[in-house]
Amino acid sequence: MEIKYTNHARIQIKRRKLDNVWVEEAIKNPDIIKREGTKFYAIKRLNGITIMVVYVKVKYIKIVTVFEIRK
Repeated sequence: MEIKYTNHARIQIKRRKLDNVWVEEAIKNPDIIKREGTKFYAIKRLNGITIMVVYVKVKYIKIVTVFEIRK
């Protein structure tokens, strides 16, 4: 399935110094996935950090935002 990024998601990825490969890996192989209504929350631990990718599925996967989860 095709993956598209919102402008907000692109800005957050750059600002948080994350990698698009990590984002796509979180979607394809999440450690945890949650769903609330139409939004999906994919959580993945990669390279010593945990990221959460928020996305919706339409005819493609639309990434809404991405952030790092800190403990």
